[in-house]
Amino acid sequence: MDELDALRGMRTDLTVEESPERLALRVNWRAERSARRSRSSWRLPMIGLAAATAVAAGAVAVITVGSDGGPATPGKSGTPPTVALGGGNALLVAATNAEKAPVGAYWYVKRIMGEINDVGKSRADHYQIDARQGVESWVDSTGRQQSFHLDWDGRPVGPEGLRKWQAAGSPKWVKAPCPEHNCELLMSGGNMRNGQPPINDMDYFGLTAKQVTQLPTTPEGLRAALLNVKANWRAVSPRDGRKERLRDVHGAEQVRALSDVAGSLLSEAPAPPKVRAAAFRLLASLPGIKAEGTAADPLGRKGTVISLPLVTTTPLGLSTAPRQLGTYRRQWIIDPARGMVLAIRDLTATPPHGHGPYTRRDSGKMTRIEVNDMPDRFHKPGELVAYTVYETAEWTNAGPR
Repeated sequence: MDELDALRGMRTDLTVEESPERLALRVNWRAERSARRSRSSWRLPMIGLAAATAVAAGAVAVITVGSDGGPATPGKSGTPPTVALGGGNALLVAATNAEKAPVGAYWYVKRIMGEINDVGKSRADHYQIDARQGVESWVDSTGRQQSFHLDWDGRPVGPEGLRKWQAAGSPKWVKAPCPEHNCELLMSGGNMRNGQPPINDMDYFGLTAKQVTQLPTTPEGLRAALLNVKANWRAVSPRDGRKERLRDVHGAEQVRALSDVAGSLLSEAPAPPKVRAAAFRLLASLPGIKAEGTAADPLGRKGTVISLPLVTTTPLGLSTAPRQLGTYRRQWIIDPARGMVLAIRDLTATPPHGHGPYTRRDSGKMTRIEVNDMPDRFHKPGELVAYTVYETAEWTNAGPR
């Protein structure tokens, strides 16, 4: 895992300890793919999922995605009133049902990661492109993972986006803002599924697969155990790679960090049913967690919206210094009946504006970031910025295929 550790050391603004696949997508270290595409394609630094609480009033744009992961038509969901979570809430229902789930030989996950990019030189002529990549993975009880990297063509968002893209001649490549180099989104000819080398020692925030199976099965015990986990929790990671215990992060930042680890246990990690149930109950016990009614996930599946208690000026996941040109908030969409996280999405709270300091990842030099460098520069409050959707996350006896 030395290669991945080196990648983690390159990050300067990640608040989450990321999966190998997400890191690979972000910094494009899987160089064998570069021969397949003559340009930089849409190899943008993927926006991770930013955290937050308050959403601006108004409608929330939801991207509806087809069965292959491609967007179909956009939908609107009015912002519902938030209610404090309490006994009998959706997270506790999800915990009860997660505990009933069967186990198998492999933890199988198929997830799609998307970023919404504003294309066009002005607000009048801009439209949005949903740029997507994915991972399909099987992890056994020893932590050995076999995975496939998934690529899809970029897709215009909604009828208006499709109309403007077609009016431009339906270009195969579409230029998108990118702060460090010229980026282009591949709109056709890019769909593919490539096998990746097996990883023998997968870890989750420093926990091995075996340690995940041994985590406490009560929310109190799980919280106590997770507070000792070491990772880079803050918006700017130390250059020496030094990590700190989660218990040394306080307030809303600790709540967000705990929700990140709980999210990993509920999606990526091969956690047994009782540990998954404890993760849901832990999330329900955290201050500031709110339910915001129901919404469709990017695959069109209906679920309960859970909002996290932090607005951040850092679009988490960008491999650069905090941009501070806008603010972002995070929501989960869960299916309580299945005890499953359907999706995690980031919404714009305050659209990017103005300019600010910026440290280049390639050189470490300080420069200036402009609003025109932001992929979401024309986003409105409440609009989708990025998402991870879990098409499948379950135990199975069927191996890699």
